[in-house]
Amino acid sequence: MQFNATSRSVQGSSASRRLRRAGRVPAIVYGGDAAPLSIELDHNEIYHALRKEEFHSSILSMQLDGKGSQVLLRAVQWHPYKQQVLHVDFQRVAAGQALHTKVPLHFVNAESSPAVKLSGAIINHVLTEIEVTCLPNDLPQFIEVDLGNIIAGASIHLSDVKAPKGVTFPAGSDTVIATAIAKPGGAAAEETAAE
Repeated sequence: MQFNATSRSVQGSSASRRLRRAGRVPAIVYGGDAAPLSIELDHNEIYHALRKEEFHSSILSMQLDGKGSQVLLRAVQWHPYKQQVLHVDFQRVAAGQALHTKVPLHFVNAESSPAVKLSGAIINHVLTEIEVTCLPNDLPQFIEVDLGNIIAGASIHLSDVKAPKGVTFPAGSDTVIATAIAKPGGAAAEETAAE
């Protein structure tokens, strides 16, 4: 994904307030071999980009004053009650340097699992994103978690998830990602009552 940025010469809280009133967002780019750089973004462009999941977990192409560079979104500061972006942090990406970032989890096949179909269990997503380590070219937009075989009362652990090529999970393999919680008085209780 691509977005546009402009260099920012003035800094400080009063300058940032003036930028926000003008429909701009103060931001910073750091990392790599270069010094941290203060930039500004168009509020509407970055607001709509931030609503897309892939903007949070992809290598982004930043067009800064006509020059392109690759960055990763690191932090976003939102206004406490307005739909307004206050500040954004980006990290420069170097092709041969490993990244440590979080990637969203996409859960599939929950409806067809024995836990839901046979036991009427509720699937609880303990985690919605997972930390990964990989080179920039190997960064996945999401990690798929197949719940098709989960049974009531069971859990899916990180060891049950296949990591994409070139990706490792720093968290322990016993980390719980999802659980199937049997409903009180679910299918088993109904069968007993029917007898």
